[in-house]
Amino acid sequence: MPRDPTDDLLGDADDLDHAGSIEEQFLTPEQVAEAVDLGALYEGDQPHNWPVIPMRDVVVFPHMIVPLVLGRQGSLRALRKSRAEDTPVLLVTQRDPAVDDPGESDLFRVGTIARCLQLLELPDGTVRAVMEGLARATVLSLVQTDPYIVVDAEPVEELVEESSRTEAAKRSVLARFEEATELSRTIPPEMLITAMNVDGPGEVADIIASVIDLKVEQKQKLLEERDSIKRLQQVDGYLGHELNILRIEQEIHERVQDEMEDSQREYYLRERLRAIQDELGQREGIGSDAFEYRARIEAARLPEEARLKALEEAERLERMPMASPEVSTVRTYLDWLLELPWTQTTEDALDIERAARILDQDHYGLHKVKERVLEFLAVRQLVEEVKGPILCFIGPPGVGKTSIGRSIARALGREFIRISLGGVRDEAEIRGHRRTYVGALPGRVIQTLRRVGSNNPVFMIDEVDKIGADFRGDPSSALLEVLDPEQNHAFSDHYLEIPYDLSKVMFIATGNTLDTVPPALHDRFEVIEFPGYIEQEKMHIARDFLVPKQRQAHGLNGTHIRFHDSGLRSLVRYYTREAGVRNLEREIASLCRKVAREVVAAGNGNGQITEQAVEEMLGPRRFRYGLAREQPEVGVATGLAYTEAGGDMISIEVSVVEGSGELLLTGQLGEVMKESAQAALSYVRSHAASYGLNGDFFKSRDIHLHVPSGAVPKEGPSAGIAITTALVSAVSGRPVGNDLAMTGEVTLRGTVLGIGGVREKVLAAHRGGISRVILPAENEKDLGDKEEIPPEVFEDIEFVYVDHVEQALAVALV
Repeated sequence: MPRDPTDDLLGDADDLDHAGSIEEQFLTPEQVAEAVDLGALYEGDQPHNWPVIPMRDVVVFPHMIVPLVLGRQGSLRALRKSRAEDTPVLLVTQRDPAVDDPGESDLFRVGTIARCLQLLELPDGTVRAVMEGLARATVLSLVQTDPYIVVDAEPVEELVEESSRTEAAKRSVLARFEEATELSRTIPPEMLITAMNVDGPGEVADIIASVIDLKVEQKQKLLEERDSIKRLQQVDGYLGHELNILRIEQEIHERVQDEMEDSQREYYLRERLRAIQDELGQREGIGSDAFEYRARIEAARLPEEARLKALEEAERLERMPMASPEVSTVRTYLDWLLELPWTQTTEDALDIERAARILDQDHYGLHKVKERVLEFLAVRQLVEEVKGPILCFIGPPGVGKTSIGRSIARALGREFIRISLGGVRDEAEIRGHRRTYVGALPGRVIQTLRRVGSNNPVFMIDEVDKIGADFRGDPSSALLEVLDPEQNHAFSDHYLEIPYDLSKVMFIATGNTLDTVPPALHDRFEVIEFPGYIEQEKMHIARDFLVPKQRQAHGLNGTHIRFHDSGLRSLVRYYTREAGVRNLEREIASLCRKVAREVVAAGNGNGQITEQAVEEMLGPRRFRYGLAREQPEVGVATGLAYTEAGGDMISIEVSVVEGSGELLLTGQLGEVMKESAQAALSYVRSHAASYGLNGDFFKSRDIHLHVPSGAVPKEGPSAGIAITTALVSAVSGRPVGNDLAMTGEVTLRGTVLGIGGVREKVLAAHRGGISRVILPAENEKDLGDKEEIPPEVFEDIEFVYVDHVEQALAVALV
């Protein structure tokens, strides 16, 4: 069997795992000509069909030997076909390496014809192949894509100019390459020898480009260039950039080496000096730094405990040798102690009328929050020292919990700081790390106070309901000390190791629900609930706050865009469905962008945002407004639910089919909701006679209960009354009114129990166009606060309070 002339370059197949040495191999044109007949690659220089292997982030040059790991089926088929027929393949680089199934537009137009020298099947199904670049080729057209890519390609004819200009460019490139080889640790010296021994300028460019650090686009540009002088010039430019980087690296390396030698010399001399000073009874120390810190400590007006701790650390610093690693740790600690606002206090603005005016300017409604702030100011006028309140704002997203924190700070004349604890799982985020750890820092509470420079800011802690816990501790437990007025006057941070007074800080926590807040933390909060907004409130907020804000943000004025009430009402009813106004603001911003584009294109604009204009700009309506059902239906009832995003309406459907008495529950219901359905069915079966059913009715029929939006998990007992109503409607054939919604828990005896989230559920019913709502009698007190529920709700909705499910059925069934 004839011996392959390239075997000496490759070694055994078992060595293919060491691909780095193979990548550095490069064939001279003579070796390539000896290994394969280049003239036989094409028939009369005519285009030729070639199987293609797409390459990711790799550009292969002619005369280059490179190991590749192939895993895509099309590439494997092309390689095996080439190996079986002993014909070359075309290696073409992908424009986007993330594309798994590249087409013609995903590949560059120029690639490299290559032959497979060795092939090794790996256990994971991939193949490691050693490929040898032979010549460049230009892709003319795509022939096929299945079972592998085949293209029509023709050879790249390189334009070689035999002149002194070409020789000068070649010598310049080689000179720079020689310098780069000397400076770089990654360029093998044998590559310089290979480059020196080839004659063609194109081969020199290929050799150098294959070993220097270039981007794929730069390598591909070089591969596609036909003019040999331009190729050399490109490589010369790349080498110049690479040499600049290598020289800087060399300077850095030499400087670090010199600094290490100087440091060792300084350490030796200091040790000698220390020994001499010990003999003379003197002590070494960094006196100037210690003196400076002492002066700063005396001028800082620190509390006595902090002052003594700082002086102790300054004395430690004075005794330390300069080379000690503890020096930087002590300096950092002293800087933290001296820069914290121990006594820096912002003077409160006690003008109640001014505060009320600021709060009303920034936010519409939110009467309880504003009233609480004004009460604090009133007490502050009567008492000099007042502990900061610990408020907690709970409500759905987009109702203004975070933004009103800034307004409170502005009304009080205080600084405002905010941290978000959503997803925080490490207790050290609150208390800090102990100084024994490298890179230790105080917790986020102390860090934020240092940044703001005041010890009585308005401190907002966002997403307090989304704190996690793991092996690193429980941040919510660490917050107990921060948010307890009886303890936070002496808050202990692990890094400071001395108490810090947080009692003057006004803490405001925010969250969407209290269900996930630990009871101990909940107990420290003064909870203020934020209800959702009704349609009239949203229109008022949009007209007075959101529209002016977005108009200014998009560079528009009143002549460019004008929002009519009909347009705002259309946005609220048909393009948003939320308790807050966050999505409403997004839609207003979208309309402003569209008008801004018209203004720029036409030079002027007069956007009249009416109901018709909204539909033209934002497309078809996304939500349906009005009754959930057009007419009363049998077996369908409308319930009310409470979620983190506010109240919502849910439809409960019941169907009775021939069967064996089973209860089928679908719609991703939780355990509590399933139990409510079973309890409702038991109640209906026990009262079958009163609904005109015989005793065997349920034995021969299956009951299927479904709650639509099956991808959304549903849980809770408050759907009991709606489930019972739908069941009775289905078995008795009496339809349920389409203008009412209901909520309440039902027992086996038919008693209706109270539920939570009444305000949010009632507001959801109002948003949905419901005119009657059935509520448990226990919850009548929840609707007594007229400030929490707007008067429009009571005008539009009739509330029916029931103690027993039969009372609800009498109202609900037509």
